[in-house]
Amino acid sequence: MIDVQRLAVLREVARCGSFNQAAQALFCTPSAVSQQIAALERSLGTPAVERSTRGVTLTDAGRLLVEAADAIAAELTDTQQRIERLTAERITLTIATFVSAGRRLLPAALAGFAADHPEVELAIMEAEPEESLPAVREGRADLALAYHLDGPPPARPGDRSGLDWTPLGPDPLRVVLPRHHPAAARYRTRPEPPHLAELADERWILGCRKSAAQLARHADLAGVELTISCTATDYDFAQSLVRAGIGIALIPEIGLSRHPELIALPLAEPSPRRHLGLALSRRRRGPAARLAQALASLLVEQTRVVAGPSAVLEEEPELVPGPRGNLAAATGPSL
Repeated sequence: MIDVQRLAVLREVARCGSFNQAAQALFCTPSAVSQQIAALERSLGTPAVERSTRGVTLTDAGRLLVEAADAIAAELTDTQQRIERLTAERITLTIATFVSAGRRLLPAALAGFAADHPEVELAIMEAEPEESLPAVREGRADLALAYHLDGPPPARPGDRSGLDWTPLGPDPLRVVLPRHHPAAARYRTRPEPPHLAELADERWILGCRKSAAQLARHADLAGVELTISCTATDYDFAQSLVRAGIGIALIPEIGLSRHPELIALPLAEPSPRRHLGLALSRRRRGPAARLAQALASLLVEQTRVVAGPSAVLEEEPELVPGPRGNLAAATGPSL
């Protein structure tokens, strides 16, 4: 029989990447952690980790054990919360979201949900996907509004992620320019999206650190090298730098803010984009899981409401359309 306590220690070692850091998280000594892992390995008859001077890595057996540990932790958290709800007057539903989707998509869905379910206490957690998806998997959140960049989604049917992923659609990155920029003037006379190579001599402002690697990949595809003037963590700040003449910005469509001095253009394909989606726990049961599914349905509907041609950042719109079916900027400011 596998010792659950030792399994929990292995899970922490996998999360931290070393015995020393796991010991700090568990409030014990590195020697105690090492002894627990060694005892687990003896009971299994196979190594769970590979030790080196750079830390520890999981073996195939260790990865299977950590997947089981994640499932056990999620089940225990779910059971504890369900027991607590047996005596509680209100059910608490925790939603994790990144900022721009939280401002753009979440409020209308929450308003409809709160009207239909006044007995539910709503808790909102601001988190990027690398934090929100584990929160759902471990039972600390009931639903995550998240995104992924290039590559496969964070969960697929039948995989071991413990999550169900519902795609909401693409969120293309737009290039934000001063209204009188030559590229904006060319677009007005010849409405074809500019290629990245046409903007290679510009100074670039990124609205998110994750955009840097993505933009670099697309620049490599275009055979150009770009100059980055600023990598921000706030889309409004990035767009204020465009207004100040510091450079041009790359902003996800749902992060655009309206301003009469700015205009947002689509980039010619292949263009960078995020892919939005909802994550729910595959293991959760009971009232909270059903309520999370109800809120997810409202969010899917809200995404359809705002989908359409992309909007420009002007108070008197001069339409600068992107591909149909993307998440367009809603009327009024958003980030």
